Amino acid sequence: MRRAALHNLGCKVNAYETEAMTQLLKKAGYVIVPFDREADVYVINTCTVTNMADRKSRQMLHRAKAKNPDAIVVAAGCFVQKQACALEEDRDVDLIIGNDRKHELVELLEQIWDMRGDPELCQTFLLDINDREEAFEDFTLERPQERTRAFLKVQDGCNQFCTYCIIPYVRGRVRSKRPEDVLEEVKILADNGCREVVLTGIHLSSYGAGREDTLLDLIRLIHQVRKIKRIRLGSLEPRIITEEFVEALASMPKICPHFHLSLQSGCDATLQRMNRHYTTQEYAASCQLLRQTFDHPAITTDVIVGFPGETEEEFAATEQFLREIHFYEMHIFKYSVRKGTRAEAMPRQIPEPIKAERSARLIALGEEMSAQFRRHYIGSTQEALLEEKREIDGNVYFTGYTKEYVKVAVPAQGHASNKMVCGKITGMLTDDILLMSPENKG
Repeated sequence: MRRAALHNLGCKVNAYETEAMTQLLKKAGYVIVPFDREADVYVINTCTVTNMADRKSRQMLHRAKAKNPDAIVVAAGCFVQKQACALEEDRDVDLIIGNDRKHELVELLEQIWDMRGDPELCQTFLLDINDREEAFEDFTLERPQERTRAFLKVQDGCNQFCTYCIIPYVRGRVRSKRPEDVLEEVKILADNGCREVVLTGIHLSSYGAGREDTLLDLIRLIHQVRKIKRIRLGSLEPRIITEEFVEALASMPKICPHFHLSLQSGCDATLQRMNRHYTTQEYAASCQLLRQTFDHPAITTDVIVGFPGETEEEFAATEQFLREIHFYEMHIFKYSVRKGTRAEAMPRQIPEPIKAERSARLIALGEEMSAQFRRHYIGSTQEALLEEKREIDGNVYFTGYTKEYVKVAVPAQGHASNKMVCGKITGMLTDDILLMSPENKG
């Protein structure tokens, strides 16, 4: 039996697609092995959101071929979409698949296995990445690798064209999975033991664009699936947070009050250069609306430091804005030049040492705010969905997450993964895990 190993880089959409490709390979008879093991096929689902992502994508492709020179190395995803010509000359890569064609993986591999019998045909096999399909890619995930929670890709593409971002060029325009197909996928996942779904997309707020159905319609539909206990939302744009949207979410008890609102900068001048479609005042109003409606919701975000032209005053405005909003978690990124974007040609590019210093300051701020957010729950009663068993300081626990995505641990005895447990939060077990004293098991 042929062995396959897969490695994922990048976002939750990539994670979903990697799981879907894993499922296709299993159904075709491949044995899935860890990426650090010798395999007959290596699939790297690449990312190109930053220069670091590009570098990691190349490294993983070359590492795979070094592990087994006779293996078929598959480069898939966003880095491939941008760098296909260069990869075609790379002797470590045997198959190149851009976005929207990953569902053809098994058939393409069979073609390469057939070609391996004729040395004259042995060459890098490039699937035309410019022949982009406008339809939503036909994947149906049946059983996630993490049985408790499943990422569910319901939307792809982006029409926003932020000046720093390459993603609209490598993912294409907005398209959405049909609601009936999403519902069928959710039911299959639920029947196979999944209790929480995370709705993801490249620009999730655009779900249903060009059609009558909206993201809120889709959430209502999923909420009706009895075996699903939690619905978590991926990254949202601030402008989707209207009174109608928030009140509708609050009326559905399965919704997790965990909201990732993309910010990128806390300075209006920088937001304008980024071509972001909101102001800091609008963003703050969205956060206020969530906090008026939900009890202590988890609000997380992304921030880019060192964007072209960012002065000390602009950075200070961002830092102060972050303090005022007081996030649960922040993902801090140093601005990375992406060839082909408008920001590439902008004047006053920021030196790397300044980016590093600003990044360090915001990371430290984020850690401080995260600790304060977690400590809020000490002494309260919470419900967690348990996921995995692990040893901490010589003791064995099951760890899991509250609806706000705060990690908790309970003593392992008498508990199991994929089960709900209620209990009192008694303190901090580690810097990022709360200790729960169980009151009952669900």
